[in-house]
Amino acid sequence: MSNISSEHAGDLILFAKLIEAGSFSLAAKRLGIPKSTLSRRVAALEGHLGQRLVTRTTRRLVITDFGQRVMEHGRKLAQELQAVSDLVQLEQDYPRGVLRVSMPPEIVQLDLTSVLMRYSKRYPEVRVELDMSTRWVDLLADRFDVVVRIARQLPDDSTLVARRLGEIALHMYASPEYLRQHGTPLDPGDLAWHICSNYINSSGEVVPWRLSKGAETVVVVPNSPLASNSPQLLRELCLKGAGIVVLADNQASEALEKGQLVQVLPQWSLTPVTIWCVTPGRKLLPARTRAFVQMLIKEMGKTVLR
Repeated sequence: MSNISSEHAGDLILFAKLIEAGSFSLAAKRLGIPKSTLSRRVAALEGHLGQRLVTRTTRRLVITDFGQRVMEHGRKLAQELQAVSDLVQLEQDYPRGVLRVSMPPEIVQLDLTSVLMRYSKRYPEVRVELDMSTRWVDLLADRFDVVVRIARQLPDDSTLVARRLGEIALHMYASPEYLRQHGTPLDPGDLAWHICSNYINSSGEVVPWRLSKGAETVVVVPNSPLASNSPQLLRELCLKGAGIVVLADNQASEALEKGQLVQVLPQWSLTPVTIWCVTPGRKLLPARTRAFVQMLIKEMGKTVLR
């Protein structure tokens, strides 16, 4: 007897459904397929197995001894298939399981702790695992469900779906102490004489400052002995008088209110950065992932994002 292929495994299930119904007519009706199709597939299964499974008479269907043993395997296959179907339906209907999320450390400035608290309270059967990192993770290889990133653009990847959650406004800031010692810039050209701390992107490159005021645009390459890929570290350096830095407005708002930071060249702004939510795909997302993404989208609408 030949090995059972996936196609014949399906025929085994059809055979079990046939015996359960007791006739080709009733089984075909329950399965929603033509009676001729069911008969042909059972005959093909018998030919593949090399033995008769049922004896057809004008009045009834008689299962052979071999057919009886085969039917048990078909019934088990049907039960396993139904169990998987029930599991999938359950996963799609109610959030449960492990949700793996990767976020950049500076995301805490957006106060997403409220999202995490509400999510955990609403879906207690989900365990959220957070990876706070700026590195670009491989969602499929690293088995992440959701990746949140702050960037002007993301790498092209046809296997992923990126949703825009919002944009963050950026301006230049410095401490009052630094400006007292070094003076206040009056136009972008003055920045060449100031310490402008550098931000390094994920590729290890210094990010130029593209300043805009109406239709006017100026590109400034920061000149400083200090560089970092952490906006939080740059903020702390700025508070300590280490120079002028570019910060998200929400990241600087508290220090601005307390007089610890001053906005430099306030009429000039930088190209805003986008907050992205990336998932492996738009279809067949588990309920836990869909619920988390929906909460993120709703929360972003309450922030200072444009």
